[in-house]
Amino acid sequence: MAQNIVTKDRNVPLDKIRNVGIIAHIDSGKTTTTERILFYTGRSYKIGDIDEGTTQMDWMAQERERGITIVSAATTTFWKGMRINIIDTPGHVDFTAEVERSLRVLDGGVIVFDAEEGVQSQSETVWRQADKYKVPRICFINKMDKLGANFEGTVEEIRKRLGANPVVMILPIGKESEFKGVIDLLAMKALVWDKNPQGTEYSTVDIPEDLKKPAEVARGKLIEKVAETDDALLDKFLHNKEISVEEIKKALRAAVIAYKVIPVYGGTSLRNKGVQPVLDAIVDYLPSPADLKEIEGINPKTNEKEIRKLSPDEKFAALAFKIQLDPHVGKITYARIYSGTLKSGSYVYNVNQSKQERVSRLLLMHANQREEIDTAYSGEIVVLVGPKDTKTGDTLADQQHQILLEQISFPEPVISLAIEPKTKADQEKLSYALQRLSDEDPTFKVKINHETGQTIMSGMGELHLEILVDRMKREMGMDANVGKPQVAYKETVSKEADAEAKYIKQTGGRGQYGHCLIRVRPLGRGEGFRFLNKIKGGNIPGEFIPSVEKGVIEAMEKGVLLGYPMTDLEVELYDGSAHDVDSSDIAFKIAGSMALQDAAKKAGLQLLEPIMKLEVTVPEEYMGVTIGDISSKRGKILGSEKRGNSTVIKAYVPLGELSGYVTVLRSLTEGRGIPYMEPSHYEEVPQNVVKSMAESRS
Repeated sequence: MAQNIVTKDRNVPLDKIRNVGIIAHIDSGKTTTTERILFYTGRSYKIGDIDEGTTQMDWMAQERERGITIVSAATTTFWKGMRINIIDTPGHVDFTAEVERSLRVLDGGVIVFDAEEGVQSQSETVWRQADKYKVPRICFINKMDKLGANFEGTVEEIRKRLGANPVVMILPIGKESEFKGVIDLLAMKALVWDKNPQGTEYSTVDIPEDLKKPAEVARGKLIEKVAETDDALLDKFLHNKEISVEEIKKALRAAVIAYKVIPVYGGTSLRNKGVQPVLDAIVDYLPSPADLKEIEGINPKTNEKEIRKLSPDEKFAALAFKIQLDPHVGKITYARIYSGTLKSGSYVYNVNQSKQERVSRLLLMHANQREEIDTAYSGEIVVLVGPKDTKTGDTLADQQHQILLEQISFPEPVISLAIEPKTKADQEKLSYALQRLSDEDPTFKVKINHETGQTIMSGMGELHLEILVDRMKREMGMDANVGKPQVAYKETVSKEADAEAKYIKQTGGRGQYGHCLIRVRPLGRGEGFRFLNKIKGGNIPGEFIPSVEKGVIEAMEKGVLLGYPMTDLEVELYDGSAHDVDSSDIAFKIAGSMALQDAAKKAGLQLLEPIMKLEVTVPEEYMGVTIGDISSKRGKILGSEKRGNSTVIKAYVPLGELSGYVTVLRSLTEGRGIPYMEPSHYEEVPQNVVKSMAESRS
């Protein structure tokens, strides 16, 4: 059992709470940084090591075997009288949902960069996600001890590639194997980690002679940047008046919370240097719930804007941001409490599902260890045991004072595979296992192909699906046969077209009659589907309109060209007729389905495929052969850039061409090429490829 998380009174003032996430590109050192934070704050007695599989935050068997983070893990610790709730998130793009939902409920973020690699693709992705939810953040340039580490270069990339306004708070002392510590530009002192190998203590000494001038220049830039965000300070700065450290800190905190600047720190988590200043920055500059003051939502009864103050005295409101299946407790719900308090054994109202849910127990989590509590307060991230129907993104509130908070949006899956039980007797067990996993993970979708009877599971990448299959085996004892991964193609239309469909069936007694006229139009990429009801004068009675829409959606899901789901189109129902006796829901549903198929055939059907953003890091001598191989895969080269002794090639490549790409790249580059890919967008498949796909299916 974990040591007691709550060593102090938990109902701490709101301004003493920090809810932060550690986010970054894969292999930048997020989990290592989190492990150091836990050690230095006294939360753990031993530093966890990824290579040894002893980390606290990566607790799943699959995480320890692969040395990667798969699920976000939450914990609570204390630093300088402040309570810090931390979420460590995955860096791999296949688990982007974990980052998305964590950012939705966090107040601040620590973005970790690799000092040699700089700003990588996934760094850009998580940065955009943080922008979407307006999360104030600080940067930590990690791995300063690595060969090729470049602090200034990484700061410049943060400015250029992320469009951020970085404020450098430290200067590194030495780099690569010579990295000893950092210069604190506010205190104008050197912090050197020379006291013990675990880095728990460091010496505060005078700045080395050769670094005094650069430190003064850097401090001048820091003060200028902070002064630009505050009129009173700017006035002092322009009149060369003395500005105190306290004034700078106060203005910097306000600027960080207003997303105007991003403080930048540096160090090496693995070598235990430079982490404590980041902890101080979390406390000094990232917002508390009190700084954010209020949260906005919608009143579900009036659809008017509703405001809740982030205070324990307000009416209760929380957001369920993660569902997990715990082997000991069953289904648990991670929730961020925005306002009010919640007691164990009480009832909450799920506003999205319009249902009362009982919260039988409340838990505080430390990765996979738990501690029972009686009351949860606003500003906390806790786990609820009891709710059965709550899903990711649902709002829980006081039934008498309802509010609907902004939901969490997730990307669509891009890859799928067929799965079937090893024996017929296991069919029910498989359905149960898939249902449980899709409850947990909003980017994991399951559907049955009624024509083939196959169960199809879809996710964000091959690794994502591989780990889900592995979890079914380990956690649920479910051994299954899986097919080869299949690309999630989609169909759409390229022009406007009309169609009319009549479904008339006369049998003995009551017949069937459904008649509708529809018009289809293409929409922009990623806009999905829109249904417009333009029936005038009641030509089709109102109760049958939803049936037409249902028929249209059913036909779209089956596809018309090659059987892939349709997307990015608008369907307008503009006329039709009904029969007083014979018209029925089923007749209009069939008519809607027939009309869509007919209209789609006239509207220039196109096949769309997912395009991946591919980044390949290769030694320079393999650049030509790698680019040639990407081009042969219908890849579009976007450019390349030098990074140390390597070259990074960037390209857009259809996912359908990237099956087994890691193996291909290894053989081309003698095992020295490193690929990174993430879903980018959908594009039209060339006609010759569509033709060969159609031929191979027939």
